[in-house]
Amino acid sequence: MNGAGTIAVAVDGSPASEAPLAEALRLARDGRRPLLGVFVFDTGWADYIGNDWQSAAGARQGFLDYIRGQLEAQAEAAREQFVAATRGHAQARFAVIFGEPLETLCDLMARSEAETLVAGRETFQVCGRPSVKTLARDLARRVRSLRIV
Repeated sequence: MNGAGTIAVAVDGSPASEAPLAEALRLARDGRRPLLGVFVFDTGWADYIGNDWQSAAGARQGFLDYIRGQLEAQAEAAREQFVAATRGHAQARFAVIFGEPLETLCDLMARSEAETLVAGRETFQVCGRPSVKTLARDLARRVRSLRIV
C-alpha cells in the first residue's frame, strides 16, 4: 500500500486518544487526505515478564491470558472510538497491528504506509508496559513526520 498523503493516528480507545484523533481528523479533512487509525496490540508482554516466575507456569500463562483479554477489549474500544469520530470521512479506515508499539509505529512510517503520524503523549498507556510511557518521546527521535498531541 502506498500511504502518500495518508495521516496515521495511534488510537487506544482511552481519553488520551481523543485530542490526537481530533487533530488527525482535522488534518485529514483540511487536506482531503486518507486517515488510518492504528491500534498496536502489544506483543511484548511475555518477554517483559520473563520466564522465571516463582509460582507455577499456570500463573504466568494466566497473567498473559488476562493481558490478552485486556488488549482485545482495548482494541475494540479503539475501533469504536475511531469509527465514531470519523463518521462522514469517506477515506477513514482502522487497523489493528501486532508488535512492540514503538517498533511497529516506526515500521509503519518506514514502509511509507502513512506520510504523517499523530500520537498522544499518553496513548497506549492504559494497558501498556512501563516502556510505553516514553513512546511519544521515543517516536519523536525516530519518526520524520510526527505530531505529538
